[in-house]
Amino acid sequence: MFRIDQMKIQYEAMLGLTAEMILDDAIRSYQRQKLQQAIDESLATGNEEQFYELTKKLQQLES
Repeated sequence: MFRIDQMKIQYEAMLGLTAEMILDDAIRSYQRQKLQQAIDESLATGNEEQFYELTKKLQQLES
């Protein structure tokens, strides 16, 4: 019985870590998409300062 309980705890821990990794990836993907949209907008409006600021943020996100 002890072995089954130990396996259950390990399984639940692995599920928790997997869920956390999926959530982190989804958040990073959303942030990347929003930054890319804002970068496109800054290019369209000719806002060079905003463009450089946003591309720097995107580079930090992807590193």
